[in-house]
Amino acid sequence: MDIVIAGAGAVGTHLAHMLSTQDHNIILMDSDENKIAAIESQLDILTILGSCSSVEDLKLAKVNKADLYIAVTQTEEINLTSSIIAKKIGAKKTIARIDNNEYLQEETKKYWKSIGVDHMIYPERLAAEEVIASLKLTGTRQLHEFSGGKIVLYGIKLRENAKILDYTLKDAISTFKMKDTRIVAINRNNNTIIPHGKNSFRNGDLIFVITKPEGINETLALCGKKRVDIKNIIIVGGSRIAKRTAMLLEKQYNVKLIERDRDKCEKLNDVLEDTLVINGDGTDLSLLKSEDIECTDAFVCLTGNSETNILACLLAKKHNVKKSVAEVEHIDYIDLASNLGIGTLINKKLIAASYIYRHTMTSKVEQFKCLTASDAEVFELIAQPNSKITKKCIENLHLPKEANIGGIIRDDETIIPNGQDQIQAGDRVVVFTLPSAMRKVEKFFI
Repeated sequence: MDIVIAGAGAVGTHLAHMLSTQDHNIILMDSDENKIAAIESQLDILTILGSCSSVEDLKLAKVNKADLYIAVTQTEEINLTSSIIAKKIGAKKTIARIDNNEYLQEETKKYWKSIGVDHMIYPERLAAEEVIASLKLTGTRQLHEFSGGKIVLYGIKLRENAKILDYTLKDAISTFKMKDTRIVAINRNNNTIIPHGKNSFRNGDLIFVITKPEGINETLALCGKKRVDIKNIIIVGGSRIAKRTAMLLEKQYNVKLIERDRDKCEKLNDVLEDTLVINGDGTDLSLLKSEDIECTDAFVCLTGNSETNILACLLAKKHNVKKSVAEVEHIDYIDLASNLGIGTLINKKLIAASYIYRHTMTSKVEQFKCLTASDAEVFELIAQPNSKITKKCIENLHLPKEANIGGIIRDDETIIPNGQDQIQAGDRVVVFTLPSAMRKVEKFFI
């Protein structure tokens, strides 16, 4: 696929890294010479110094031959304008990063599509939705729902009270009758293992589990975790992600939001109806104590500064907060934050890249997720008629060892598969895979 990426910021750069490992022709353009130079020193892709608002520069980037044009600069207007121009020049599909939630309403989306913007991505909204999903289940590090919640993927950190410690996967399945549970990956010492029968579980492992919703409580118990209802939430930071998160939470929970900038507090107070907005420092322990940190169920830190978010969540953990969520945009800090015991990590770059990446795949992809605390991906694919995945039962398909089929949704039925199950055309299949096997797995579904 021929892909042009406009914008060498955090999202564009990360996306270029992901796509450069696959069989794509990538052109990355930006008007900042320093950003272009940095990319050229890291990746073997074609770069162009130019403005994506310029017709001539877009032609120079061969947008007329592009299968996909992705505009992810920091400016919404530039992204929308350049996508319209790119479409007129000849790009087959366009995606624009936006900052306006109103543009995602169905009627508005139809309008933008009619003039050349095929898809729009609002990373702050996606990040807020991921924060909210993580609050549904205490005791987990990550949580993703597929097919409207019929299948759930979550990560659990194993501690010394986990019942499955020192069991092999095979023995754990037989001993604890784990019929509705599939453990699809183990992250150990920052390395991801796709487990097979002889792999065992150790203290400190982060395991990724796929279950039906009704199997969640049983799995938590096996891992030494308890499900606790969340009522009281503190959000630190007045960023766009924080504002969006508070707006979505305030009708259901008791929400407090702490922000250092007084002017920003006043603006937030105007739009948040049921959130208590507090002007202060979210890392100030005396302030946190005065706001009943000991009675807080979830502590969500979204300042945009990775170091501040990690520090604040560690303070909250010391005061028995049941669930902590930190926005960690610095990729190199993710493993550190995970090892320090912070519950859920949010990374806007990974979330945005996940949304965009599925548009580069040839198979029919419903969802695609880059997992924050792992170098693995999980995606929901639809099996096509006569595709290779439908020809044999799972154990005889010879799928790559780096991949695991975690769940199947067939009409209204949810199946946690074993080796004897056979996938049928039209099935929605949740697959967990390392990047090295992703394209190999995709070929099974075409």
